[in-house]
Amino acid sequence: MSENVFRQAIRFYTEEELDALEQTDPDMAYRIARAQAIAGRERRPAALDTDTRPPERAAVEHAIEDVRRILQRDGGDIELVDIVGAVVRVRMKGACAGCPNSVLDLRNVVEKVVCAVPGVRSVVNTF
Repeated sequence: MSENVFRQAIRFYTEEELDALEQTDPDMAYRIARAQAIAGRERRPAALDTDTRPPERAAVEHAIEDVRRILQRDGGDIELVDIVGAVVRVRMKGACAGCPNSVLDLRNVVEKVVCAVPGVRSVVNTF
């Protein structure tokens, strides 16, 4: 399915539509809002992006410092290993090394902050 056909097949509801739906079917409104939030967080594959500029190293380092402060609250740490194209390679350290929740932290915390930097498409943990 091409990108345009796929985009046309998805219907996003406005806040007003969700509020109206919540009055009649709160469970459905919640499920739709959640699905839209998840779809909004998903990144397009790099092959479909028209912006191919590499991320600025200083911006990535700043984002990593923001993440480091969050992880250090629980005894964890993170290190920037390399930037290869649009992929940022990091190393989870401290309490995060070997922790079963580090996969969730990488996806829910690290990717959310670092992928906000223009040009970054994904974050990969390097052991």
